[in-house]
Amino acid sequence: MAAGILYPTMTDMAGLSGHSTQVEGMFLGTPEIYFAKRIDNSRVIKIADPKRRREMLGLGITLAVLFLFVLVYLWQHFSAIEYGYKIEQLKSQRDAIAESMRTLGLEEASLKDVSRIERLARELGMQPPADGQWQPLDGAADPSTPVMAQVNGISVVSALP
Repeated sequence: MAAGILYPTMTDMAGLSGHSTQVEGMFLGTPEIYFAKRIDNSRVIKIADPKRRREMLGLGITLAVLFLFVLVYLWQHFSAIEYGYKIEQLKSQRDAIAESMRTLGLEEASLKDVSRIERLARELGMQPPADGQWQPLDGAADPSTPVMAQVNGISVVSALP
């Protein structure tokens, strides 16, 4: 077995740092010791150990099942969080729609107000109908009763004077 010791000198250090401040050849630093080893592994043969192989296979399967359980748990957890956000979003949409329906209901009630319609009709120059100009609908009192098709007097109105 061969062994060697290298002592770094100022000459070696000057080549590394670029300048020299001490006397040439002076010892500097810790010596480096190296050993040359000749190892021949060409005759080494790995012997298969079936017991060790079974242990490693069992460990691998156990870790895979554990990983699968953790993965399923995390998937369920994040799905639950995502569904929670969706539920909150749908609740806010439901509240906005309910508010809009309430607003539209109020607007519809104000537009259906009979006194308002009469006032607008008078502003447009309309007059209430005279007797005989209107005819009540049959069965208007009870909408659940069936109505048979009827033909009342048909009149043709000419557009020419």
